Amino acid sequence: MTEYKTIHGVKTAYRHSGNGRDVILLHGWGQNMAMMANIETHLSPFFSVWNLDFPGFGESDVVPTAWSVEDYTDFLRDFVMENGIEEPILIGHSFGCRVAIRYAVRYPVRKMCLTGAAGIRIQPTAAQKLRTKAYKAAKWALKTAHQEETLRKLQDRSGSVDYRNAKGVMRETFVKVVNDDIRPLLPQVACSVLLVFGDQDTATPLAMGKIMEQEMPDAGLAVFEGDDHYAYWHQADRFNRVLDVFLKEDR
Repeated sequence: MTEYKTIHGVKTAYRHSGNGRDVILLHGWGQNMAMMANIETHLSPFFSVWNLDFPGFGESDVVPTAWSVEDYTDFLRDFVMENGIEEPILIGHSFGCRVAIRYAVRYPVRKMCLTGAAGIRIQPTAAQKLRTKAYKAAKWALKTAHQEETLRKLQDRSGSVDYRNAKGVMRETFVKVVNDDIRPLLPQVACSVLLVFGDQDTATPLAMGKIMEQEMPDAGLAVFEGDDHYAYWHQADRFNRVLDVFLKEDR
């Protein structure tokens, strides 16, 4: 059953099931708790599982102002404190991994499983730099000319799908999120980490997973061959089996 609490000033939707050590599920950008439901169902016989909608997604309210990853980390801390959770296991996908990593650097975490983890900035190609420069020039020109409607249309057809789908304050939030670089934090992650990446992932390429495995002190990488950014979802049974091995001692 979905419950609601005001966390960090935002009405937040979440589900809680099971008993045992606390596990928090952190979905990706543009998603909601439904994308983590398979994991919730699988783990709830052995763990106390918290599955939430981040502010701005699912049934949770939209953030009042543009949030950064740090703001979402503060939100998660408030969620943990509000629900009396101690040293949780964090399981995140994509954007949720950014929040998990920043949280784990600041607060006690038992373990983390990060799948399709985002947060490492890749150097853009020359063509990408040229497109970005042209876009910024066009945006500046339209702002200067007070062509708000044309500017809006330009923004709506530019950028990634996630950027185009985001509206209002969530578009500003998305810009803050994608410019956040968690790589300097990786050596500070003290807990054990399981990384799961699809080798055909174009949103967060496998190269990112290899960097995380190398730069986190206690991390292991599982590669799902022939799968993409949603490998954990497409191969739910396989993902849960790998997760079982990782969490065997925590049941």
